Amino acid sequence: MNTNRKKNPKPSPAVQFSDAAVYFLPYLRPTELSAVSSTSKTLNLLSKSITAARSSDASRTFEKLPVPFVISDHHPYAYFIYTPFQVLTFLSDDPPRQPWGSGFDGRPGLGLVGPPAAVEGGGGGCGCERCDGVVCSCSRVEVDGLRWECGSGCGCGSECGRRVGQRGVEVRLKIVRSGRKGWGLHAGEFIGGGEFVCEYAGELLTTKEARRRQLIYDKLASTVKRTSALLVVREHLPSGNACLRINIDATRIGNVARFINHSCDGGNLSTVLVRSSGALLPRVCFFASRDILIDEELTFSYGEAGLNPNGSKCFCGTSCCSGIMPSEPT
Repeated sequence: MNTNRKKNPKPSPAVQFSDAAVYFLPYLRPTELSAVSSTSKTLNLLSKSITAARSSDASRTFEKLPVPFVISDHHPYAYFIYTPFQVLTFLSDDPPRQPWGSGFDGRPGLGLVGPPAAVEGGGGGCGCERCDGVVCSCSRVEVDGLRWECGSGCGCGSECGRRVGQRGVEVRLKIVRSGRKGWGLHAGEFIGGGEFVCEYAGELLTTKEARRRQLIYDKLASTVKRTSALLVVREHLPSGNACLRINIDATRIGNVARFINHSCDGGNLSTVLVRSSGALLPRVCFFASRDILIDEELTFSYGEAGLNPNGSKCFCGTSCCSGIMPSEPT
């Protein structure tokens, strides 16, 4: 009787490399992934699976619901670093890498840091277990597009009725590309009027940094077809003598809101500043200004029409379209 047992052969270097590639390919940017895919048939197949995973969910699993890209022509997805909340400015010209695609489990965190709290220790909020009515101390009259919510200093949890703007995207959305406007955010289901859609998340910039970046973006726009997602919002203070300027750049690091296009008629989204107990800065959130049908594009007004004749062309297609995108000195 032959008692010799055949040992399992060691995997070949090629197999070992392809196994390892599953873990480093998700970190590659599109141009890098394309270059790697042309080196072998195995890597080409792995790269295609990465591209398919990226196209299936722009949120990289950060949101409760996937936000797919509707693929058209040669644009399977748009590459950017995802954050579901405001983060402090990342000053380097080379942002960190974030895995996107197959080969890892869980949410691909970056250790991005949010803005500091206004109250150390999270105090100053209500003690309610759940706030649904006007009895909550965080309930205040909503005026001039400002809404109040419970925050880190409150006793309620994430499912509190006064935290709707903090739970991320809870409606189905999709990102669709058109020939003239590029990518745009569309409703993947019926969205009722007044319903929360998403926050405008990205890097919080100082005014100095916002102006520096805008100069760079303007220069790039004049040479190549590339758009930025730098949003400037001003909150007028109660005194009326000054205003708080909030600069959020979602060009490199942002969320699904970076795909919302402008509409000269005001669009179907309302821009609302949301202040939470214990937070230093308000958040910029979008709520449906009316009922929005499935497949309808989500839009809002970027501001008053600019007077710059050389500004970017507007393709919103509304009856009141000015033909030029809103612009103002940053």
